[in-house]
Amino acid sequence: MSAASSTPVRESAIAGAWYPGSAAALRRTIEEYLNRVTPVVLPGPLLALVSPHAGYAYSGPTAAHAYAQARGRAFDRVVLLGPLHRPIWGSRLGALMVPAENAYRTPLGDAPLDRAFLAALGERVALTPVRGDQEHSLEIQVPFLQAALAQPATGREPGFSLAPIMFGEQISEPGALARLDRVASALAETADEKTLVVASTDLSHMDDYADVVRTDRRLVDLVAAFDVDGLAAALAAEQVQACGAAGLVVALRTAQKRGARAARALAYAASGDVTGDKRPGTYCVGYLAAAVYG
Repeated sequence: MSAASSTPVRESAIAGAWYPGSAAALRRTIEEYLNRVTPVVLPGPLLALVSPHAGYAYSGPTAAHAYAQARGRAFDRVVLLGPLHRPIWGSRLGALMVPAENAYRTPLGDAPLDRAFLAALGERVALTPVRGDQEHSLEIQVPFLQAALAQPATGREPGFSLAPIMFGEQISEPGALARLDRVASALAETADEKTLVVASTDLSHMDDYADVVRTDRRLVDLVAAFDVDGLAAALAAEQVQACGAAGLVVALRTAQKRGARAARALAYAASGDVTGDKRPGTYCVGYLAAAVYG
């Protein structure tokens, strides 16, 4: 898989709506979120993060708990794993899709795609290039990464490259878990110690705050216990919910294959906590921030 050097930048699909549209306001918003968080001291190297992908007004404070763990660290590459919410008309979709463009553009600058890494990964699993995607689940993570990660001594912006992967397959489909395990093996073989994996997912989507919190509690407990098999089985059986289920399982499984032995649930909230509306019958979504370490 390759892309010509003339391939344009992927322009933001959500700036000014899901997050602030100006660089100053966006950086200020993210810094305010991050400054409210006291990072947890992890007893091993950070390998993966779980972060929500709603608009910043809803899930930004929860996401900050994840990115506070990466703040000031120097990763060369970030693998972004998320679901495809929005169909890409005119493109041939696949189980694993990657942008055909050369960089993600946000108000904070351009984050280049790591074409060499994606090419190496594409030798192990089939990747389908897509152009002009409007998917928010991956883009929403990029400004947090741009604000949180350390810049190299050269001053090169933004200091890391991206390997964004959108999943077009549902985890409950026949054979999906085995296919996701192969993706995790391919990522573990391709990644190095300067690679961070980020799973972008929201949790339950229901018309009742109490149901959301109750259902999400089991998922949070499975993540905190680093029970990847139990989490995958519960998601496949639809006993718990995550719109980014495939990427979540792949992120944890990849970390496991890279030597991770534990995870930490850093923060949980539901949209009802943000709006204050917890009435039965009111639509509600769950958000999780977590870290996986070696």
